[in-house]
Amino acid sequence: MLDVTLGKTTDCTGISRRQFLRIGGLSALGLSLPGYLRWRHLAAAEGKPVKDVSCILLWMQGGPSHIDTFDPKPEAPVEIRGEFQTIPTRLPGIRFSEHLPLLAQQNDKFSLIRGHDPKNGSHGVADHLMMSGHKFNPSLPFPCYGSVIAKERGYRNGMFPFVQLGRNIDRRFNGGIAGFLGDEYNPFEVADDPNSPKFQVRDLSLPGEAERRRMERRYAMLSDLDRYQSMVEERAQAVRARDAFYEKAHSLITSPLAKRAFDIEQEPDRVRDAYGRNTLGQSCLLARRLIEAGVHFVTVTDGGWDTHQNNFRSLKDRLLPRLDRAYAALLQDLYDRGMLESTLVVWFGDFGRTPKINPSAGRDHWATAGVATMGGGGVRVGEVVGATNALGEFVIDSPVTPQDLAATIYYALGVPLHTWYRAQDGRPIELVPEGKPIRQLVG
Repeated sequence: MLDVTLGKTTDCTGISRRQFLRIGGLSALGLSLPGYLRWRHLAAAEGKPVKDVSCILLWMQGGPSHIDTFDPKPEAPVEIRGEFQTIPTRLPGIRFSEHLPLLAQQNDKFSLIRGHDPKNGSHGVADHLMMSGHKFNPSLPFPCYGSVIAKERGYRNGMFPFVQLGRNIDRRFNGGIAGFLGDEYNPFEVADDPNSPKFQVRDLSLPGEAERRRMERRYAMLSDLDRYQSMVEERAQAVRARDAFYEKAHSLITSPLAKRAFDIEQEPDRVRDAYGRNTLGQSCLLARRLIEAGVHFVTVTDGGWDTHQNNFRSLKDRLLPRLDRAYAALLQDLYDRGMLESTLVVWFGDFGRTPKINPSAGRDHWATAGVATMGGGGVRVGEVVGATNALGEFVIDSPVTPQDLAATIYYALGVPLHTWYRAQDGRPIELVPEGKPIRQLVG
């Protein structure tokens, strides 16, 4: 089966939810994937010129601690600064957490947004706001960045325009989906772990020759049926459109390019080792392969950042080492391949975490300070935008809202900020009505 809007999350709320639109597998080719492709084509962009910049969004679900990552406070009291030491980076005077040594040597390839003001502290609502630049509205779900790019650009090289790796997005409040743009612009989701020896992408992986022949027979039968119906209906426009979508579904499923793009085992061991042999590391590597193959927008999701308890142990033993290796390798790999200038790489999560450590050695949700990073795609690198106060409690210089992040992402990707869409009830909706691009990065 193809899970189009599949999502499952368990966080500090204790709620585990799974919301999805499931499209039938290729055993029913012609009844499922073609329909999905048809939906995505209904509102395709009409030849609008756009910058040829792709995007990889690294989404850290749960809310990473700004103080324990990119905005440490070494001079603060111990109940604020925590257990970690800091290390210098390539930028004079800028220090990171000691558990990010590789990124400390790569921060000439991205910029820090220390003035990030998340404006929220609630799971689910945060996923919607941070991934769309719009406040949650129960009557009008707004599209996430990847869905907007899918609408504006459509398919390239027979690849899906928008792919999501992993399920770590909270969908309770419409985070990470196409919203009012319609299901045709939801991400193609890859739920399986690319670090697994048995990794395969359902609907792009056929078990064997017998299954391949069975699919070809079904496709041939569907083609015969379409030809007959076409003669009966005198090649009505609807039939011609349906035929085109069957062709696209078949070409996608049998495309050597698509299969190669998802075949991560083609990468040399040294490259896979550089990214880290874990889910996040191999997802970042797969994201690079997909961008290289023609995908416009890839969201890499990573969970476990909701560190109410044992914050420092979780960060030290698991979260920060794999982030450090994967993110640094992705930047270096894109740079070495000449792809960084045409690939925007963005990192952030739900919100920041409390400056003061709680009795469970954890940090709780914090709505007035966080951190984000952005590099590649033509934005300025090596910049530090804004600052928080000495205790990491709130922004004191150059605040950046989620709306500003959205405006900067769209600006870098060449989407006019005053683009207007129509909601399903016909009302006009502006893409970015409030935010402004971060001038230090694009000015």
